[in-house]
Amino acid sequence: MRPLLFEKYEGLGNDFVVVEGTSSMLSTDDVMRICDRHRGIGADGVLFTGVSAGRPFMSVINADGSTAEMCGNGLRCVALHLVRRGLVDGRTFDVDTDAGPHAVRVLEVAAPGRVEVSMRAPSLAPRDVPARFDAPLIDGELRADGVVLHGTAVSMGNPHLVTFDAPDAARLRLGPMLQDDRRFPEKVNVGFATMKGRGAMQLHVYERGSGWTQACGTGACAAAVAAVETGRASRGAPIEVVLPGGPLEIVVGEAGERVRMTGPARHVFSGRLTLPL
Repeated sequence: MRPLLFEKYEGLGNDFVVVEGTSSMLSTDDVMRICDRHRGIGADGVLFTGVSAGRPFMSVINADGSTAEMCGNGLRCVALHLVRRGLVDGRTFDVDTDAGPHAVRVLEVAAPGRVEVSMRAPSLAPRDVPARFDAPLIDGELRADGVVLHGTAVSMGNPHLVTFDAPDAARLRLGPMLQDDRRFPEKVNVGFATMKGRGAMQLHVYERGSGWTQACGTGACAAAVAAVETGRASRGAPIEVVLPGGPLEIVVGEAGERVRMTGPARHVFSGRLTLPL
């Protein structure tokens, strides 16, 4: 049997097991056992973190064992963990991810913590999403299960599809279907957004590898980008994105600028788990 020290964190109900070390420490089966909410700790994914060659890092394995390039809520949790554990100097630093480095600033350490993340610059280019379209999909027509939708495809370092007109009654079946749409070769996170004025929206996200989630940081950023690009929200102004787990503040700047996300992160408990050899 193998002992594993871990920390449990959550950001707006999007919960994670945080492990100091690299993803090579655990097998896919290990991660799935850990994330099992009935027979394990329970989590939307496992975050691996630490400092290598003087640089903080984060890698993400989803609850189903798949790899995610980036996780906005997870990054806030990792930033808080690195500060709480004294693994970094100060409260402003960069964290390397599989989607590139992201600047973070830990605003509050005491519960509930609050962290600002400079996310990567979004891209609507099909090759970046990736998506099989000849041109950027911006409020483009999509058909799924007999429903006609208009969607915007956005890369935040991971692929997102955002729609503002999906009927609530159809959302539960459309999320899993659109996630597996063949036009998205690496699958896609699907956001169902409803504007509540130019500065606020409600959002539900069906997340690759996790399903319906309480919150999705990159999904909130993608939805804000889609709102700005389609004229539903203002560029450079804060947008409150209210997810089932609570609100995030997102600011979308000029083309090529990084998206700024601010929201909570909370340490829940520390633990020790014994895994089979």
